[in-house]
Amino acid sequence: MRPMQTEAAARVLADFEGRWDLQRQIDHTGGQTAQFTGQAVWTPDGHGMIYRETGQLEMTGGPVLQAERMYLWGADLDVCFEDGRFFHRVPAAGGTARHWCDPDSYIVQYDFTRWPAFSTVWEVTGPRKAYRMVSQYSRR
Repeated sequence: MRPMQTEAAARVLADFEGRWDLQRQIDHTGGQTAQFTGQAVWTPDGHGMIYRETGQLEMTGGPVLQAERMYLWGADLDVCFEDGRFFHRVPAAGGTARHWCDPDSYIVQYDFTRWPAFSTVWEVTGPRKAYRMVSQYSRR
């Protein structure tokens, strides 16, 4: 018998504020893998929140690299790139969002059923990029 999955409560931007541990696995279609270990921090900025992740990225057979990424999150859970371009909207109760970056397609699944831990799974397909990226967030 499979365990029953509970429905997640709708999230609001304030739910994300603060520091989170972040673990990420990236599996490229060609076989290369990478792991990211670090933290994600959501900080209020007057218009929403700034999301910044920092940590170490280790690629198979390569050196360990310092990595950092930043996004802007709006009150409606819109996620924008650093320069303000729209990226995608986070489904408040979890679910699927999409982003088209010609010629590649990005599809993400947000899972909030284990809140205050949550996960995202990105499936990226196209001629330039092809990988699956699973990120696990847990409240610090």
